[in-house]
Amino acid sequence: MDTKSDNVHRLELGCREILLIGTAHVSPKSAAEVQEVIQAERPDTVCVELCESRYQSIIDADKWKNTDIVKIIKNGQSLLLLISLILSSYQKRLARQFGIQPGQEMIQGITSANEIGANLCLADRDIQVTMLRLWRSSGSWEKIKLFFQIILSLFNTEDLSEEEMDKMKSQDMLTAALDELSQVSPKFKSVLIDERDQYLAEKIKTAPGNKIVAVLGAGHVPGIKRELTRDHDLTRLSSVPPTSRIFKIITWAIPLLIMALIISTFTVDRTTGFEQLTSWVAWTGTLSALGALIALAHPLAVLTAFIASPFTTLHPLLAAGWFAGLTEAVIRKPNVRDFENLSEDIFSLKGFWRNKVTHVLLVVVLANFGSSMGVLLGGADVLRRFFHTFF
Repeated sequence: MDTKSDNVHRLELGCREILLIGTAHVSPKSAAEVQEVIQAERPDTVCVELCESRYQSIIDADKWKNTDIVKIIKNGQSLLLLISLILSSYQKRLARQFGIQPGQEMIQGITSANEIGANLCLADRDIQVTMLRLWRSSGSWEKIKLFFQIILSLFNTEDLSEEEMDKMKSQDMLTAALDELSQVSPKFKSVLIDERDQYLAEKIKTAPGNKIVAVLGAGHVPGIKRELTRDHDLTRLSSVPPTSRIFKIITWAIPLLIMALIISTFTVDRTTGFEQLTSWVAWTGTLSALGALIALAHPLAVLTAFIASPFTTLHPLLAAGWFAGLTEAVIRKPNVRDFENLSEDIFSLKGFWRNKVTHVLLVVVLANFGSSMGVLLGGADVLRRFFHTFF
């Protein structure tokens, strides 16, 4: 096998040899090239651009059947799972347009590693860690932009343009999907792209053996070649930053302030105090219910969102969307068929709303978003009435 291909980059790192195979998902030759290089080079380790969860989804096609949707809601993981599914949807749309199997080069890398008895290294950072690092490092405005970018991507069902198709020749599908988000903010690019280059480089560099073959999306190759010459702390790159102290203070301070304003107004003018209370219930309840309604939730789930939101917005550890989502999950409980059809249904916008699994997630996320908007508008009205009463 001639490894002088433009897609194969041979590097010397001390006494070790590293070959980076830059794959292009739009090319049917990429999987074949991966197989040929691994068979010819017989490396000690094959690194693939997969994390454990994505690897498991490849080797265990039935993993969704074991998903506990109620547990996901209670653990506050609805948004993360929804983001993962939307990214998967984007990748599937690309795969269909190109007439290929998503991640076929990575699958070939795994197969070829097993055939020659090489070690297999899952070199990518867990996608949930990546998204959590992104969420925790973002400010409120960036979170809103991220949320809308993710939701709007559901409505984008158009085929790629010629320019976009050319760009795909140097990207893997996950990177292409993350690029859509990374363009929103420089901070997003740092977490979604740059940090992953550093993580991949360190995993490749520390993989066992003297000869390493790494199967990567071609778009990662320049960054990884640069980062291989540097040392990176995988523990730091794998850690999820805690919620900032300022954010925690704000989340407790806002409901305490709202209650203090209403109680203070009641002591001076009971009528205005009642108007404040009514306004708070109306804004938070109505917008949370509207979010659930947009998700086409069951009427009882919509009612639950309306009733729960005025109370949950005054307690930072609760969320109206959780109650609405749990109600939706009880009334329209996802069955085995929903989990079996999940990989197909996430391909389309209609499928996202039709499948009971993603439908429940949409109810949780949109009801919570509506509730958050209600806090801003309801809180502003409470504050306005307070100043009007005292000043």
